[in-house]
Amino acid sequence: MSTASGDQRGEPYGGQRADRRGAPPQGDRPVDPLETVREPADPACDVFLTGTVFLDIIFTGLDSAPVRGTESWARGMGSSPGGVANMATALARLGLRTSLAAAFGDDHYGEYCWDALAQGEGIDLSLSRTVEGWHSPVTVSMAYEGERTMVSHGHEAPRPDGDATVRPPLARAAVASLAPGRAEEWVARAARDGAKVFADVGWDDTGRWDLTGLTDLEHCEAFLPNAAEAMRYTRTDCPRAAARALAEKVRYAVVTLGAEGAYAVDGATGETAEVPAIRVEALDPTGAGDVFVAGFVTGTLADWPLADRLAFAGLTAALSVQEFGGSLSAPTWAEIAAWWQRVQHDGRQDPEPLRARYAFLEGLLPAPARPWPPRRAVPTIGFRAAVP
Repeated sequence: MSTASGDQRGEPYGGQRADRRGAPPQGDRPVDPLETVREPADPACDVFLTGTVFLDIIFTGLDSAPVRGTESWARGMGSSPGGVANMATALARLGLRTSLAAAFGDDHYGEYCWDALAQGEGIDLSLSRTVEGWHSPVTVSMAYEGERTMVSHGHEAPRPDGDATVRPPLARAAVASLAPGRAEEWVARAARDGAKVFADVGWDDTGRWDLTGLTDLEHCEAFLPNAAEAMRYTRTDCPRAAARALAEKVRYAVVTLGAEGAYAVDGATGETAEVPAIRVEALDPTGAGDVFVAGFVTGTLADWPLADRLAFAGLTAALSVQEFGGSLSAPTWAEIAAWWQRVQHDGRQDPEPLRARYAFLEGLLPAPARPWPPRRAVPTIGFRAAVP
């Protein structure tokens, strides 16, 4: 993709960020989860991804699904960048130097999404572009009873003049979304250049569920479907059996089990890990799967034990569903630290299992752990600057 029109706004690769009220980020020091594994010759980019950025408008607090011919009032509402921005923001908030190639509309929605990602989150958008005369795709998400219903509208962005091939930068990792019968040249290129490719997958509308149709799977380090997808692709009736079958195709097969947690298999060593889900009161599940993948990517690049990667991914996803929005609900390290403090000092329940499972966080968390108000989805697209 061509370079974005106009000035590159924001400080790429995890520069100092502030929320919309100017609060300093993440306690007294930023957290770099890869600090112990970085080498001088490493690429500047940790993770590359590409895709479509939506403006998400989220309604929560609905008592039931909307009924035809009636008007429903929601008790909560938020707006935030969505689509591939969910994953990009989750990665950046976990301290990974994130590069995103995407098209942005030249409307107010596109400007808001660009600013939220570049200025608010420190994501490198140098491979992104603003498309003149193209309006931003929009998704309206309605959350109720722990589920969500979505309505989307948008058109494919016009291709730029010249070579439209996505050229990923040298990176430690890349995140791809696989689709039946579709091969993305950039995925093979990224893998050839040394990136570990992590992939999720959407629902197969064709109904064939043919694993051979996911041609880019051969380039992947890890594959992270949910239980229903994994069982259909492997023709199994057990998600754990499905994970073992998928581990014959990729190094790490990770199957999310919903309220039961997640199960993973290391195809190279045969090691398995299973971690239960953390029980939380969900406000909005939008983007939780993306946050889970971001947590697993972080743990893998940091070379943590498989069970720790799985536990961390589950924790970040659990924290995300307690807030509005798919991207801006992704937790920061300060929020993870605040959760860890509550676990250690909460006398209302027995925290010992959580203390033991998440003890590996001790050496990573900001010190002192000082909560701060992170940038969140808000009902409006943005507030006008105050006039003296």
